[in-house]
Amino acid sequence: MPNPTMDAIREPDIVMLPAGAERRSVRGQNFTIDWIEASPLAPLEIASDEETMLILFDTSAQVIGDGQTVTVPRRGLAVLPPGVHAARLEGSGRACVLSTSRRSGPAPAINAASYALANPRVAPVGPAWKRTGDPRKLQVFDIDKVKAPPDNPRLKMFQSATMSINWVDYQGPRDRTALSPHSHANFEQASLAVAGEFVHHLRVNWGRNAEEWRDDQHVQVGSPSVLVIPPEVIHTTEGVGPGHHLLIDVFAPVRRDFVAKGWVANASEYLDPSKGQ
Repeated sequence: MPNPTMDAIREPDIVMLPAGAERRSVRGQNFTIDWIEASPLAPLEIASDEETMLILFDTSAQVIGDGQTVTVPRRGLAVLPPGVHAARLEGSGRACVLSTSRRSGPAPAINAASYALANPRVAPVGPAWKRTGDPRKLQVFDIDKVKAPPDNPRLKMFQSATMSINWVDYQGPRDRTALSPHSHANFEQASLAVAGEFVHHLRVNWGRNAEEWRDDQHVQVGSPSVLVIPPEVIHTTEGVGPGHHLLIDVFAPVRRDFVAKGWVANASEYLDPSKGQ
């Protein structure tokens, strides 16, 4: 297949999230990331027609909805069923809500103008994956108690019915001799920088017309920030400098390739609709 022309490739979106913002939104074509800095006095309403993901970074929270109350730990993930839920943080801290079909939230997204026209290269989310058990059950994970796959020890991976995430967590700079440049043919990737400094390395394949070639980009960002990477753009992210680095990669639809490799911690909760299940 010939390389796409430069006009067919969107520019990556790089969005810095202002410190102290109570709730700000960044979007991809198929998903929304709500970044939240909240206090225990401000309950958070989460309403969606599909499953959503609530991720906590600094504090635990009580989540109430559909007759259920669960505690989500600090550095924890909750996969919430469709409907309306209330989350009350048990201390001041940061969180994010990931969704593909939310009913309410901050509007508009900071980068809404990038999606005035849909990108035809991005595949739709498609049918939601069905749950193998009770579809109303809230799934809760303590990230520090989840084991990374033996053949992919840097990442912890989870899914909902319509999304996938990677939790990438390490101390100090990333090994510059072991980066992982790659691209995606038909879906976007968002990288939410939660802690640390990063350099996003971005490259577009050269086509036959040299007048359309682009220089590589090496964009240094702090936290919190979001990079939305279009299809076809080669990318890898390098944590730089000392200290803690935490990056959350977001995808919609579900990453079937990760599920097939046995990398997704909660894959047993779902049935793949493409297999007629």
